[in-house]
Amino acid sequence: MSYEFILVEREGPVAIVTLNRPQQLNALSYGLIKELALALEALDQDADIRAIVLTGGEKVFAAGTDIKEMADAAPFDDRLQGRLAFRDRINRISKPVIAAVSGLTLGGGCELAMCCDIIIASETARFGQPEVNLGIIPGSGGTQRLTRTVGKYRAMEMVLTGDFINAAEAHTLGLVAKVVPVEFLIEEAKGIAKKIAAKPPLAVKFAKEAVLKAFETSLGEGLEFERKSFYLLFASEDKREGMKAFIEKRKPEFKGK
Repeated sequence: MSYEFILVEREGPVAIVTLNRPQQLNALSYGLIKELALALEALDQDADIRAIVLTGGEKVFAAGTDIKEMADAAPFDDRLQGRLAFRDRINRISKPVIAAVSGLTLGGGCELAMCCDIIIASETARFGQPEVNLGIIPGSGGTQRLTRTVGKYRAMEMVLTGDFINAAEAHTLGLVAKVVPVEFLIEEAKGIAKKIAAKPPLAVKFAKEAVLKAFETSLGEGLEFERKSFYLLFASEDKREGMKAFIEKRKPEFKGK
């Protein structure tokens, strides 16, 4: 497929999706969010792709939602609801998504990064949920994911004041996994994606689901889900191959079966 607002590249089992509205600081328009959801869903169904990198480039990730589109929206505006529906579809991508963020990562952009599985930030990255300055609140998971990640009091400060934090502070708070110089950002994210892509796909899929359950269920329910997933993987060809290769001291060949 061809896209107007994003770029999609492939490097073996890794796909790199780049937000591509540089003149608007990658503001998340309805068209961009729709294209992003469709592209990620297509990659999720592509057996040759095992991990995805999502980036806005080295200068900016996304400065937020396209406010010009939302300024006159009513509560039940079709495009407003459609935007959030496409957001929900992005949240359901089953393959690992690594966000490579640089520069402004604000509002809807911060929420988009947080719905990814790993965030790698450049030293120039700045995170924030400044929606309160516009008379609204985060609407795509900002109050929930941010709180679960950095804790009630820090999240409350960020959401109520609209203040930004830098990459170093985001790393200290656990919002990002790693901070690197901007010139190494994309390669670092691709390196992690390639490392994950070399792992058995079923185990990666089940592991992602199990970790996400920790945010959504009680400890008991999460442990039960983990145990069931653990048992199911013993029926996979990749489990047999992985353990056989370990015993034979050779590199395993995983097939995702």
